[in-house]
Amino acid sequence: MKVSEALYQLEQNQVRIQSVKPDRIRLGLQDRDLEQMRAALVLGPRGTGKTTLLLDACRKERLLYVPADFPLVARFGIWEIAEEAFRCGYSGVAVDEVHFVRSWSQDLKAVYDSYPRAKIYASDSSSLVLRKGIADLSRRFPRVKVPLLSFREFIHLKTGEVPPKFSFLETTDPCFEILQQVNVLRLFREYLEVGFRPIFLEGEYHARLLDIVEKTIFFDIPFLLPQVQDRYLTVLNAIMGYLATSRKPSLNIESLSREWSIGKDKLYELLTALEHVELISIVRYKSDVKAAGKGAKIFFSDPTFYAALGGHVGNVRESFVACMMRQSGGLIYACKDERSGDFVVNDMVLEIGGKNKKRKQAQFVIRDDIESPSRDVIPLWALGFLY
Repeated sequence: MKVSEALYQLEQNQVRIQSVKPDRIRLGLQDRDLEQMRAALVLGPRGTGKTTLLLDACRKERLLYVPADFPLVARFGIWEIAEEAFRCGYSGVAVDEVHFVRSWSQDLKAVYDSYPRAKIYASDSSSLVLRKGIADLSRRFPRVKVPLLSFREFIHLKTGEVPPKFSFLETTDPCFEILQQVNVLRLFREYLEVGFRPIFLEGEYHARLLDIVEKTIFFDIPFLLPQVQDRYLTVLNAIMGYLATSRKPSLNIESLSREWSIGKDKLYELLTALEHVELISIVRYKSDVKAAGKGAKIFFSDPTFYAALGGHVGNVRESFVACMMRQSGGLIYACKDERSGDFVVNDMVLEIGGKNKKRKQAQFVIRDDIESPSRDVIPLWALGFLY
């Protein structure tokens, strides 16, 4: 087979995929217009809309969409396919799931340097940034992060409304406008169950989510830890199961090391890998500067994992708070003294709980199952409008 025949197959595949255009695109993607960038590396968890962003760029410009897991791409490589695409008049390429091609970093660098007028975009899960070779691309390929869906974006995809962005620590005035637009509590319950990735629009959300967990563990983590053994992949699954069923968001490293017959150092390494591929979120104390460790609290990075795996509601609330802060680029720490509160954000102490939760010594109490804010009380749902 010639590379020209492979290009034809890719073109046919692109036509089929682009024929199905979603009714609405998440608000965050509208803020991430690749058109003004010559090259970009689009990063983010699986199922968040990276492919949609690339296809949108292909529609706006004459770009060839190249899914790296397409069998013919592995045969010819990015360089040969890009060369053929440019000969046929394409102004650039958009390579999806780029890590499936063995020499991806060398090929992207070569295409970038050899074709200075071409647009070159690539996407992958966040694990890519730690892989060998990424330093060679950092100057040429700015990173574009696609986070999990905010509650604001979920409302837009469900209803078409465009709620305002706001920081709950600066103002809660927009809450009253939003309450006039939609049934907030009903939508928020649905959001915590099935709403953190746009794949909810396709149905069977929990089945798709569990498939993402499996692919991330068995396909992405081996790229981070090339020497990882099969039994350690089993331990990674066990960690996920333990966090789903534990009432406290923490791990007893000593006990679990014995139970799973694994050294403490290796267990810390596996936790770090789970954090880097964004399956878990480790919240540390502000004074904790260790490169690895279990931190103060460990949550699923995507709160809908709890619904898919039958987790505890209290962990869902705190997981949501940590998720919104991390995904919006903010910093969040665990309180050293739990009698004061749960988290520290911008030097503000926050206490998280149900609708009757007391403030303790925190500046604000974040309550679930309430609609409206008051002087030092913030509805949990209001944290979903940071982006």
